[in-house]
Amino acid sequence: MKKIILTMAIAACVVSLQAQINPQYKFLKKIELNGDGKWDYMKMDGEKEKLYVSHGDRVHVIDLKNDKIVTEWTGLNSVHGISLGKEENKAYIANTGENNVVIYNTLTWEKINAVELKGGIKPDCILYDKFTKQAFVFCGKSNNVFVIDGSTDKVVATIEVGGKPEFACTDNQGLIYNNIEDKNEVVVIDAKAHKVVKRYSLGDDKAPTGIAIDEKNNRLFVTCEETKKLVVLDKVTGKRVATIPIGAKTDGVVYEKDLHLVITSNGEGSATIVKQESPDNYSEIQTLKTRPGQKTIVHRGTTHNFFLTGADLQADGKIVPNTFGVYVYGLQ
Repeated sequence: MKKIILTMAIAACVVSLQAQINPQYKFLKKIELNGDGKWDYMKMDGEKEKLYVSHGDRVHVIDLKNDKIVTEWTGLNSVHGISLGKEENKAYIANTGENNVVIYNTLTWEKINAVELKGGIKPDCILYDKFTKQAFVFCGKSNNVFVIDGSTDKVVATIEVGGKPEFACTDNQGLIYNNIEDKNEVVVIDAKAHKVVKRYSLGDDKAPTGIAIDEKNNRLFVTCEETKKLVVLDKVTGKRVATIPIGAKTDGVVYEKDLHLVITSNGEGSATIVKQESPDNYSEIQTLKTRPGQKTIVHRGTTHNFFLTGADLQADGKIVPNTFGVYVYGLQ
């Protein structure tokens, strides 16, 4: 009997160790949200357990402690990017249909300001850089970036990037990395000098969309939609260190630093989960079935959960009314 118990204990330890080495994800729950508009970026405020969700003409703010809506910012026009200036208690919203940025107070939930982007067309990604205390607004159709001072809410600079900007990330030390979708490259922006200082070619990999950063190991993770690849770059030199096949219609990507995982959200209806064996070595450990149209992603470091937005889609791609929500995925 003792041998049987010992054998079972050893087996349980092996299973536990394998789960730690190659963690597997599964669907946990859906947070139902109202409205039938299109969706794009989300933003996680892990310190306050709040999730900000773009959704057509509104932004939902969800309290993750109870999955309830705290507030909704409505009356917007085709919301895309969302970013937070936490020290200033501000949320920056890309109000794409009006070519402006709407700013809200994250304590009172009241609207503070609307910043016009003169010469900017289709603001998409927004990145608040805490190192310089500035919001960077990437405009997809005018090929430029507007810099908004976090204290004054004034545009202080415009940066020409030479192509269509997509997702961006910061190293929190003065450099911003931005995908240029139609040029198949990553540009490096000096956040203080307000200029492009480097360009990293992605070679034959095309249509870079999502980007994430591993600050400790100096790595960038870039998803390429057209070639269905995850490209790993050295963020200092731009040298390619790895390429991993992923799902179709990819858009977003996150880096789970505690588990050393890179997770891509693929609009075909999958998430590709890649293990970082070392800074230069990567292997796919899971292709998780999600739902078609779930293309943008955020994650919560303390729980290791990740979040996708989406709705049921008809055969022609139209949204089924009253089916939108946030889908939560976690470890098995």
